[in-house]
Amino acid sequence: MKSRFHARRTIAIGVIALVTSAAIGGCNKPAPRAATPPIEASDPWTAADLIRPAELDSVLAGPASARPLLLHVGFNVLYHGGAIPGSRYVGPGSKPEGIAAIQAAVKDLPRDRAIVIYCGCCPWDHCPNMRPAFRAIHEMGFTRVRALYVVKNLDTDWAEAGFPIEKPTD
Repeated sequence: MKSRFHARRTIAIGVIALVTSAAIGGCNKPAPRAATPPIEASDPWTAADLIRPAELDSVLAGPASARPLLLHVGFNVLYHGGAIPGSRYVGPGSKPEGIAAIQAAVKDLPRDRAIVIYCGCCPWDHCPNMRPAFRAIHEMGFTRVRALYVVKNLDTDWAEAGFPIEKPTD
């Protein structure tokens, strides 16, 4: 009788330890990354309009004919600190003169030209440049505009992830 009691108690303690261990272990794991970025009702884009760093890197590594026009719509000092190779600085989307420069840079392009804009100054949900820049290009009738989804900043999400970065010479 005593041995059956001890056996049940040992099993019960083992189960409790296993469940507790799994629960505690789960707390140390990072939260799973959302399959799609959060889209707010006021955002000018859909989830399909966003491109993740790995996807952009893959596109840029492909044939030149398939590469999009890559525009940096952030702050000049950040662009000159390190930019995605092949990108062009056009001005901050948060300033009227930046929007004018962005519009001037694309005005003569075919409206079906693939364009990817990026900033990377700060976390995605705080960036002052991406939404106005995307909206301005889209309102000009461009149908293939995408925004690089940078969760934290360009340094963390692009450079530290091992994607190419260069110091622009212009």
